[in-house]
Amino acid sequence: MIDLLVKVLINAAGVYVAIALVPQIKFPAADQLLSLGPDWWKLLAVALILALVNSYLRPILKALSFPITLLSLGLFAFILNALLLLLTAFLSDQVGLGFTIDKFPPDLTADAFIGALLGSIVISVVATILGMVDRGRRIIT
Repeated sequence: MIDLLVKVLINAAGVYVAIALVPQIKFPAADQLLSLGPDWWKLLAVALILALVNSYLRPILKALSFPITLLSLGLFAFILNALLLLLTAFLSDQVGLGFTIDKFPPDLTADAFIGALLGSIVISVVATILGMVDRGRRIIT
């Protein structure tokens, strides 16, 4: 339970940084986050969706796409991460959270895919850095 909460908080930090750095990612609730506006919980909900997608769906898709990843020398992993971020945007739209990447959902454009690719890279970098801090917590306890 604690590990899922830590994953959600790490993903929330990564999503927040991606919203700030990638112009295609739009999330109105993140503008009010620092002032603890009424929609601060929406960022945690998007981070929870991303954590669940990465925890349950990503390992299956990585195993199925292993031959393509091997042929592309690992570059397909970036595309897989971008597709999972687009899936997170789609699921959060279904729930009504307002997390969009360019005009997706409903329109999947090249800008939306590039935004998802850049966003997934930013989220991965932030998650890796914060994951190193989390490893220290796991060693101590």
